[in-house]
Amino acid sequence: MLRALTLSFAQLGDVAILRILAKSLTTTLAIFAAIGGVLYVALKAAFDTIVGSDTGSGWAGAAAIVLLVLGAWLLFRVVAVAVIGVFGDEVVAAVEARYYPVAHARARPVAFTRSGRMALASAGRAIAINLALIPVYIALLFTAIGPAIAFFLVNAWLLGRDLGETVASRHMDDATMRAWRKATRARRFVLGLAGTGLFVVPLLNLFAPILGAAMATHLFHASRKATDA
Repeated sequence: MLRALTLSFAQLGDVAILRILAKSLTTTLAIFAAIGGVLYVALKAAFDTIVGSDTGSGWAGAAAIVLLVLGAWLLFRVVAVAVIGVFGDEVVAAVEARYYPVAHARARPVAFTRSGRMALASAGRAIAINLALIPVYIALLFTAIGPAIAFFLVNAWLLGRDLGETVASRHMDDATMRAWRKATRARRFVLGLAGTGLFVVPLLNLFAPILGAAMATHLFHASRKATDA
């Protein structure tokens, strides 16, 4: 894992990686901007009804900002990972081209329809599972840090799957990938722990999806070399 993390950081300056970073961040910000716009329109209509149109805009704007900041804190990981699910193939290709040229030559670029389907599935899983576990998070409130630990572990498990699939999808069909997921649960969970840890560090969390996809690439090919040996 340390080797994967070190190599991933070292490649952040590559032009190809910087280009993907710019695209993914722009897309992520655009999604949150769209969410903010929808919130503002909905809240303005509500406040216009409650306090009148003269002051409704101000109240709606303030409420939309507060909710957007809270939503960004809660949903940034979900949106960012879904976005990198779309652009992740480019990250993996850049890492493979530099470090694993033979595997890169054999890889099949992931079609946009498949990457889009995987991105939507990733977001859906994260939202559905975390919503289903809200009672557990609430039950752990008396432990002070219990909800944070549970949230961290659950999302590490989810992230490990997402990042692993980003790489495996270039080399396996869906049926083969299902068998691969069963055989790599522990390894992907460790990957998810590292990736989730990056998401909780301010500023570094902006690079977390790119670093996670790069780390997943190194771990995937390291495991395949070990299996082949």
